Amino acid sequence: MLRVETKGRARALQILYAWELQGGARPIPAVVSGVARLTGPQPLVFDRAEELAAGVVNEVDSLDAELAQAAENWRMSRIAVVERNILRLGIHELRRGEVPPKVAIDEAVRLAHWFGGARASGFVNGILDGVAHTLGRL
Repeated sequence: MLRVETKGRARALQILYAWELQGGARPIPAVVSGVARLTGPQPLVFDRAEELAAGVVNEVDSLDAELAQAAENWRMSRIAVVERNILRLGIHELRRGEVPPKVAIDEAVRLAHWFGGARASGFVNGILDGVAHTLGRL
């Protein structure tokens, strides 16, 4: 059985994915509503997911700048949508400091394993480890 926090992160990733595929113009509450219609309402999960997704969207430019700096040899356009949003979510959680850095990284790696490509989890782990060190969290 997955923890509510883990489910919330997974749902936040789905919300961010839908938001980006729709051009990033729709407000997060509208995207949340659409995702909830597809997956079924889960108030505890969606409340946390919406909070995380909205935080990422509010900081997307600075998150992307930090991600681009951490992913030295990767252009943002080469990072797949799923991995890019997992990394945004992970960096957002590292910045907020509400969970220990290892938890934020482990949860992001878990999302990459579930939703990303074959090498996504290693890529996400390496990037977020570097970001955590840069932020002084590890």
